[in-house]
Amino acid sequence: MKTIIQIVLWIACIGFAYLIYNSVTGPIEFKKVKQERFAKVVAKLKDIRNAQEAYKTANGTYANDFKSLISFVDTGKYTITQQRDSSYMEMDKTYGIELLKEIKIIDTLGFVSVKDSLFKNDDRYKSLMDVPYAPNAEKFEMKSAIIDKGGYKAPVFEAKVKKSIILHDQPKDLLTRENAQVSVEEVNGDVIKVGSLEQVSTSGNWPPIYDKKEDL
Repeated sequence: MKTIIQIVLWIACIGFAYLIYNSVTGPIEFKKVKQERFAKVVAKLKDIRNAQEAYKTANGTYANDFKSLISFVDTGKYTITQQRDSSYMEMDKTYGIELLKEIKIIDTLGFVSVKDSLFKNDDRYKSLMDVPYAPNAEKFEMKSAIIDKGGYKAPVFEAKVKKSIILHDQPKDLLTRENAQVSVEEVNGDVIKVGSLEQVSTSGNWPPIYDKKEDL
């Protein structure tokens, strides 16, 4: 009986030791995995933003779906222009004399491929909709709209994905804590997103650390 009790106590001690160890190392490992995955997602959202800004330059609005956006990147072109000052003399009917008129002239110099400008020789734009680390091939949610801001009709867009998709295989308690984040050093809320359907903004909700990661 004494031997059995000792074995049970040893098992209990090992179990408690594991729980203590896991409570310390679990959040550390979670943070490492989170930052690695979030960095990939942020890079994808930046690509989406760059493509959307090019689309708006050419069309005046943002694309409402990835099919239209990817098709534009594949075939679209930027117009290269140059602005220069000029002037000419014009007869003023009021004073009956010639006056100097100054104007600005915009010259079209040529065109450049959107695909080459944004992605060089990389074809990653073809998978803009795919969420990195998604367990079931989930896609980014993306919408565009026109909102009224003080009488001005402003085009806006938003692309986002839930953290629960990116961190689907992580401990549920740590994921719940992550979804409740409120900090300037973290991605707040339960989604990672770029743009907004309520504000005229193309900013992302990630902290500067993810911009620095891309520069390294």
